[in-house]
Order: sequence, then C-alpha cells, then structure tokens
Amino acid sequence: MFFYHVRIALKSLRRNPVLSSLLIGGIAVGIGISTAFVTLRHMYVQDPIPGGSDRVFYVRLDSWGGQQSYMSDDPESLPDQVTYADARALLESPIPRRQTPTFVGAAFLHPATAATRPWQAEIRLTFNDLFDIFRMPFAYGGPWTEDADARAERVAVIDHDTNQKLFGGENSVGRTIRLEDAEFRVVGVLAPWRPPLRYFEMNRGATGKPEEVYLPFNLVEPMQIATRGNANNWKPIQPYSFEAMLASERVWLQYWVELAAPGDVDAYGDWIASYVEGQRSLGRFEQTTRYRLSTVPQLIEEFGLMPAGVRAMSIVALLFLLVCSLNLIGILLGKFLARASEVSVRRALGASRAQVFWQHLIECELIGLIGGGAGLLLSLGVLAVIRRHMRNGEALRLDSEMLLFAAVLSLVAGLIAGLYPAWRACRIAPAMQLKVQ
Repeated sequence: MFFYHVRIALKSLRRNPVLSSLLIGGIAVGIGISTAFVTLRHMYVQDPIPGGSDRVFYVRLDSWGGQQSYMSDDPESLPDQVTYADARALLESPIPRRQTPTFVGAAFLHPATAATRPWQAEIRLTFNDLFDIFRMPFAYGGPWTEDADARAERVAVIDHDTNQKLFGGENSVGRTIRLEDAEFRVVGVLAPWRPPLRYFEMNRGATGKPEEVYLPFNLVEPMQIATRGNANNWKPIQPYSFEAMLASERVWLQYWVELAAPGDVDAYGDWIASYVEGQRSLGRFEQTTRYRLSTVPQLIEEFGLMPAGVRAMSIVALLFLLVCSLNLIGILLGKFLARASEVSVRRALGASRAQVFWQHLIECELIGLIGGGAGLLLSLGVLAVIRRHMRNGEALRLDSEMLLFAAVLSLVAGLIAGLYPAWRACRIAPAMQLKVQ
C-alpha cells in the first residue's frame, strides 16, 4: 500500500508541474538556508574528539605573580598557558594515560631540489602522545617512538600538503627533510586532515590549518627553538638568554592530558594541588592554589571561539524554514480540495479516511524529500560563499550528520506543510460531491 501511495503521489506531482515546482522550490529554499547555517554552527559544537572528548583536558595553573590576576578585569582568570618549568614538572605525574606540552614555532624548510624555493614552515614541538590524544590520521608511517622522545632524535612527522610539495605525495617515510641547517628523518605522513578548529592552541585563534611539521618536544633545548605563538610574562627576564627564558615565569606552552577513567580527574587534580603547594613553599604561585582542567568543548565556550552571530543565524534560518512550510499550507490545501471529486469517488469505492489521509500526507513528504534534495544543492552554494570569508573554510562541509539532519528536516517541513491539508482532504463528505457528479 505504501508504494501505491508513492506512485499516486508521483502522478499527482507530474499532473501540475508548475504548482509542484513551486511547492518543491519553497521547501528547497528553506532547507538550503537552514542546513547551511546549522552546518556552520555544527562546525563549532560537534564532538571534536569522537569517543574521547570527555577524557581529554587542557591544564592551566595560576602561576601568575605580583599579586595581580592574569586579566585585570577578571579576578578569576588563570593564565591560558603554562611555564616551561611547570610543564616539565607536570610530565612527572603517573596518572594521565597520555600527556604532552606543546607549542608552535617556525623554521625554513629547504626542498631537496632547487625547483622549489625554501619557505618558512610552521612547526609544532610535542611528545608523540599528541597524535593519539587528538586521533590524528596517518597516510604513511606513524608517530615517533617514546625512545625518540626521550633521546630527542631528529625525526619528524609532516602533513599531507608538505608531503605533496616535497615528495609528490609518495610514501616518504625514511626520507629526510631539512629545517634550517638540520636534517630530520620522516617517520610519518598525516592523511589530509582539517579539523574544524585548531584544538592544540585555541588561545591563538579558533581557525587556521594545523602545522606542517611536527618534531619531538625535547629538541627545544638543544636547538633553542622559540615559540611563535602567544607568550606572556609578569616579570621581565634580565639579562635575557634562552636558558633564562626557560627558567622564567613566562607562560608559553599548552599542556594536554588524556585520563583513562572519570575517577582519574579527581586524582589528577589532587596531584596538581600537591605540586602547587610545594611550589608555594618555594615562593612561587603567590596567590591561591588554583588550577583548571577543561575539555575542548569547555574551552570553546570559555574562549568565546564561536562567533556571536552563528547561533542566532542558525535559529533564524530554522525559523525561515518554518515560515516557508507554513506558507505552503494554503497552496497544498487548495490543491487537495480541488481534488474533492476524486477523493469522493475513492471513498465511495471503499477507501477509508485513514487511507485518504496517508495518501495525501505521503505526497507532502515526497515534496519535502525532493525539496530537501534540491535544498542540499543550494546549501552547497551557500556554504561555498561562507567558506570564502573564513580562514579555515576547508573545515566547513556537509558531513554525514548534517546530511541526516537535512533529510529529517525535509520530512519535518513536509509534515508541517501537509498535515492540515491532508486532514481536510480526508474529511471531505463524499455524498455531496457524488450528487454533483
């Protein structure tokens, strides 16, 4: 019976192509606009680490001194990064399943041939745990080993685009790249990966593609690699030297941990509190014993990374779809009532009111689905326009979740537009129409 109703609905749509196009177009415009702007919001609120967002935490300590808060207008604020000394101390904790300090730097990358000129590449220094914490996909090879971390070996992981530039996209594991005057052996190549936000260092900005080269963190001292990201200090470093900077109160490192179980959060918090108390006895951490463990979704909220208008625009877009659906009620009602004689004949031949109702409602849902398909094509155009004005436009795309959302939204729009007209159609009294006939 369902497929019979679908066949009748298709015949009804073909009978009046102009009216059918108007109905489908109304749904398509609403679906296209709403899907595009909900997708934009989805980019900021989707699960950043599927299966692990509730176990990955960003660590902040209140190491700011001078009897002042980190942000003068917010007494509760904490530094958004940690010092080198604190990062080294945090690495001693046995509680996290994975942990790493990390920061971004820059170095000139020299191609093997003169055909391509050297360029300044963004590099990230980290322990190998970072790749597992953020579920970074590899096309070739994988992260370096813990032994390479401990011995500060000159190994590197490069991203997909860098591999294309240097090696034509081939498997480059085992080959070497030259950064400044040093050579590094490639151990892994990332697959094409554009996360919606730059999760590693959100305090530097929400958007932007990940770094091109990843190096072991322990190279920071022998190679004296300075940060290219944000760095703040509450007292000057005099006289300045790289070693003095490492020993100073400058906050310039991000610190991430992954905890294996929910109970580890309290245990790790107690460990940090004990460490802070020990440092207070040495004259550091002059203010209260405060720390903060934040998940990625919490950081997005705290740092205000979602543009203010995105949430409002997604709500307005959904309301626009509702208006489109409501406006179609009158058109569908007129169309169905114009078929009163046809409905009356069916009723006289034994069709029940429920069958008539479902036939008309299925026609409305078919209009919704066809309009939804056209709306998806329209949303691709809208997203292309939005993408041109975003730094990280590659991350704005329709994923499987958004495709399912658009399909459900199409059915809902068809239901809103067709529920009342279908009910009115099934309530037609056949006797009056048959008398006229």
